[in-house]
Amino acid sequence: MNQRFPWPDERLIKAAQDGDVTSLTTVVMESQPHVRKFAISLCASPQDAEDAAQEALIILYRKIGTLRATGALASWMFRIVRNECLRQVRLLVSRSDEAPVDPEASAEPSAEDAVLHRLELERIAAAVSALPREQRQVLIMRDVQGLPGRTVAHSLGLSNAAMKSRLHRARAALRQSLAATDHMTDHVTHQVPDRAMDQAPDQAIDRPVGGDPRP
Repeated sequence: MNQRFPWPDERLIKAAQDGDVTSLTTVVMESQPHVRKFAISLCASPQDAEDAAQEALIILYRKIGTLRATGALASWMFRIVRNECLRQVRLLVSRSDEAPVDPEASAEPSAEDAVLHRLELERIAAAVSALPREQRQVLIMRDVQGLPGRTVAHSLGLSNAAMKSRLHRARAALRQSLAATDHMTDHVTHQVPDRAMDQAPDQAIDRPVGGDPRP
């Protein structure tokens, strides 16, 4: 526990749950540094971390009465932040997976296909979120957001070579994670990230999860 900024004590939390506005405000303020620390460690970018932390603090302010055990505040906040970071990754993966609509295509995807597609996106997003922070950042910036390699390297304070090496490790870790869950998704259709992971190591290092190589 951070001794400089301790979590709110249980008496303060109980008073906040009983409707004391001053106590509630104090609980939110004292929770803020911990929530931000969670978000920075779990989210893909500083902006995503800021958004997730704000969302978690809003939920804390509005729904503290739903906290069953006053001693469980930290674990509750961690779950909220984790879920918000996962939601952000899921949204990014979903956007990157969207393909241009073919005006001549007449066949609509079946309800089953739509469900399977959504399940696969969930699986990919969860696997990306589970990567170590450094790997998650470079993978999302390069493969999901599609930023140029030099931009990613500059943003992360890395050389081009170091960025490519970290990206290669991230892709390998993601491929291994997805392979480990294949037995749970035998009927799930393979999406673009899986195809990119199947590249040989010397090819994959310059190819994003989304497909086409970029300089």
